[in-house]
Amino acid sequence: MFIKSLFCFFSFLLVFSSPELQAQGVTADSIFIGRTAGVTGTIAGPMKEQNEAITAYFEHINKQGGIHGRKLNLKILDDKFDPKLAGENAKTLINEGAFLLFMPRGTPHSEAVLKVSEPAGVPVVAPSTGAEIFHTPPKRLVFNVRAPYQAEVVEGIRYLSGIGQKKLALIHVNDSFGKDGLAGYEKGVKQYGMQTLFIGTYDRVKSDSTQHIPKLLSLQPDAVIVVGSGTAVTGLIKQARKVGLTSQFLTLSNVSSASFIKDLGDAAPGVLVMQVTPPPDSVSVPMSAELKAIAPNVARTYAAMEAFASSKVLVEGLRRAGRNLNRESFIKAMESLKRLDLGDMEITYGPNDRTGSTFVEISIINRAGHFMR
Repeated sequence: MFIKSLFCFFSFLLVFSSPELQAQGVTADSIFIGRTAGVTGTIAGPMKEQNEAITAYFEHINKQGGIHGRKLNLKILDDKFDPKLAGENAKTLINEGAFLLFMPRGTPHSEAVLKVSEPAGVPVVAPSTGAEIFHTPPKRLVFNVRAPYQAEVVEGIRYLSGIGQKKLALIHVNDSFGKDGLAGYEKGVKQYGMQTLFIGTYDRVKSDSTQHIPKLLSLQPDAVIVVGSGTAVTGLIKQARKVGLTSQFLTLSNVSSASFIKDLGDAAPGVLVMQVTPPPDSVSVPMSAELKAIAPNVARTYAAMEAFASSKVLVEGLRRAGRNLNRESFIKAMESLKRLDLGDMEITYGPNDRTGSTFVEISIINRAGHFMR
């Protein structure tokens, strides 16, 4: 009996002290997870909401004993919403031994992360972007959670068509995110027989979106779809309202946060915002109730809800990977997720499917400063 126990003990040591596992960010008692995101800069508000939700859920899991005895060790580096810095941060995290990279924020930023992570064989889970390039063709190391941006744009145009707003304008950032939004716009316009009055672009760094307001004033479109981030979106809407433009504004889920409404101020009521999770503050949504129970001090916002949903997917994948965790076992475990119910939101992956969720709906900001279905 003693010899058998001694054998089991040394087998345990061999499994958990394996150089291969440690090189992949896994030790006997921890899993190293890295994130790069704009902690400061133009998207600092929603990133604060996301980071608080991630941290709260990881702490909840760790208090329960972690995953197969291992605690989640999260390290977040600030890329200031700069794609170049995002790539550099990813390299730093990988060199420090991160098992995987979690929720990089932004389309060109996530592209920069993948340029580093793919050659190193490091999975990227829940990039906080809906760009089609991360979905088609499927990338083996990438597991998306949020629905594609193009699906958001098409659904938004379907809604505008239904309420009789046929004459549209599109303002989009001139980067890979904006071009993806443009592709979705072109699909939606064709599908629903809409009329395009104007398409304008702006530089991501300069954020000079307001340059197009005179053109919008002269054309008076029924609705303006804005594909961008942070102050470029809020600045355009606020200035347009200030000079008397009455067009309906619609923008995408990437800006959906409490800070977005706060930054819009008096211009917020009536703005349409696409969403890729169920409402975070609804008593009828199980995932919302779970977020409140686990993290009562975390703001229940759409940005936090995306982070919470993504964290739940990550944890489920790590659990299914089993005690002998490595990157290959994790990838196979993630591919085994079929119709995983997060609470009114389902996730499905497969060998040729990395989309995760197809949940898309539209919300409107009411006069009280809240998102309403």
